[in-house]
Amino acid sequence: MKTRMTRISIVTCAALALVSCASMEPGPKTMSFFVTSTGSGKGADLGGLAGADQHCQSLAQAAGAGGRTWRAYLSTQGKDSAPTVNARDRIGKGPWHNVKGERIASDVDQLHGAGNNVTKQTALDEKGQVVAGRGDKPANRHDILTGSRADGTAFAANDPDMTCGNWTRSGTEGAVVVGHHDRSGPTNDPWATSWNSSHQSRGGCTQAALRGTGGDGLIYCFAAN
Repeated sequence: MKTRMTRISIVTCAALALVSCASMEPGPKTMSFFVTSTGSGKGADLGGLAGADQHCQSLAQAAGAGGRTWRAYLSTQGKDSAPTVNARDRIGKGPWHNVKGERIASDVDQLHGAGNNVTKQTALDEKGQVVAGRGDKPANRHDILTGSRADGTAFAANDPDMTCGNWTRSGTEGAVVVGHHDRSGPTNDPWATSWNSSHQSRGGCTQAALRGTGGDGLIYCFAAN
């Protein structure tokens, strides 16, 4: 009797282990990070943070990862009665993985330190596709909107506009800070290879202006839960 119960226990444990392993296999349901495959189509006007979050949620839903709460990696400045919001405070605690199961970072500190794994090969879109980077044809799309400093915090209220009016502008007024998902720039200096804080847009917040420096209005999305 004891032997039979032991065998049953072993079989049961093995079955549970298989279920557990299956649930952890890479794919949309375990994805917790991606670069958006498309922008808003209105330059840096994302409809504010709420609109940007919804964009992440909608793309995740279409990819089969809508069961999580998605947040856009964006900061806002304390201008025009808007609160100061740090991108690093919006995205949960981690860890984060792309759709292939590759770890991007274990936690917020690693994400903003030298140990993060944001590269062209790992910063995939929600469909698991590589986002075009510097030197790619037909168009480089490596400028990812963040409006953030390298440590993931917002620029000060008295700084120039770094968020295109807190993600509500699509004209020639204002500017936005972007990062390079492919960690590639005109030099090897830290600013040029930063994934989240490389340079400002030129010519405003229009779609054309964003494309002019190598972008397409794309954003980073993180699962906050």
